[in-house]
Amino acid sequence: MNEIIRKRKSIRAYDMTELDDPTLAKVQLQIANCISLCPGIQYSIEIVSKTKGMFGIKAPHYLIFRSEDKDGAFENIGFIGQQMDLYFSESGLGSCWLGMAKPENKEGSTLPFVISMAFGKPTEPLHRDLSGFKRKSLSEISEGTDDRLEAARLAPSGMNAQNWYFIADNGKIHCYRKKPKSLVGLMSGKLGCIDMGIALCHIMKESEGFNFSNEQNTSERKGYIYMGTVI
Repeated sequence: MNEIIRKRKSIRAYDMTELDDPTLAKVQLQIANCISLCPGIQYSIEIVSKTKGMFGIKAPHYLIFRSEDKDGAFENIGFIGQQMDLYFSESGLGSCWLGMAKPENKEGSTLPFVISMAFGKPTEPLHRDLSGFKRKSLSEISEGTDDRLEAARLAPSGMNAQNWYFIADNGKIHCYRKKPKSLVGLMSGKLGCIDMGIALCHIMKESEGFNFSNEQNTSERKGYIYMGTVI
């Protein structure tokens, strides 16, 4: 398995010193080189120094993810953003998805805001051992056998809920997310789609070839929504 996937962690404590220009230039280059899950969806990623909202984490920098409102937009942002998360971890920087933090400045891109990510130099250990992951077992989130499912199991998710399910089928992986409860509503559905994109990024990192699309006549799973199939 990808070494960074095996040891990455969400960082919540940062040195508030801003990163130097060469380091930020490398971050910008990585942003430009991210692969889209859904190439037809327009999105943007901005680097800012402040956000607002509940449960904020203080960091010197944040990524602001925006996207046009289309089917697959949230999965696409999760897929792209997790590439940045893994890049930070591999580069010696910390990062953390922020579900409740919003951009302080509404000016700039006309695309709707989706989610943000803190990043910077960590003041806590950057990596962890596999024993430090608190995750559901593979039997709780999947059926069938595919080595890539372990990478998906280790992926981060909102509230560490892992509201996904995977069915391995002769080299294919059928992907489902849990139906949001009525009391939770739209936010839960949005985060569930972002989480699916994050898990798909981990699967992509473990795949020699990667394609994600809808398949006809895919079996239903009670309490879950079919999202697509990795081929």
